[in-house]
Amino acid sequence: MRARLRALAATLGAVVLLALGVAPAASADPLDYIVHTEHVEVGPYPLTVGFTVWPLRAMQSLDFTFEPRGGIADKSGTLTEIAPDGGSDTDRLARHPRNRSVWGLDVRSLDAPGSWTLRFEIDGPQGVSTGDLKIDVLGQPGPPLPLSWSIGLIPLALTLLFFGVVWVRTGRAHAER
Repeated sequence: MRARLRALAATLGAVVLLALGVAPAASADPLDYIVHTEHVEVGPYPLTVGFTVWPLRAMQSLDFTFEPRGGIADKSGTLTEIAPDGGSDTDRLARHPRNRSVWGLDVRSLDAPGSWTLRFEIDGPQGVSTGDLKIDVLGQPGPPLPLSWSIGLIPLALTLLFFGVVWVRTGRAHAER
């Protein structure tokens, strides 16, 4: 009986400590980590673009935020990412998942180094307007991708080798019986 009470008290204590530990993080402003901003004139809609990492590097995940002056309530728009090779990808501007009062992209990376263009088209009370933001993206951080994948797959290869050897040895032991 005493052991159950101790276990219950320990569990309750752990839950309370965990709740107290995460409370500050849960109450923090989700976009406190914007480290760099750029300003784009999209016709009559000045737009602030926020980045969680600066300088930008290829294949590095980050968040983007897009905040037009006056808010997003009466506006809609699209974002076209134009890569250095000329390829493009157009998406509707959607609310950022962790701050619903601005538009944004969550955990996004730009695939190649070079000069990228972010083209914004905003439709609001004063009509439709377009504006461009040119950004330079540096090379990918760390070693080249094939080398990274090769090193990362070594444990998998060793595990498969281990199980293969065990399978062969146990198969022979059963065959000898």
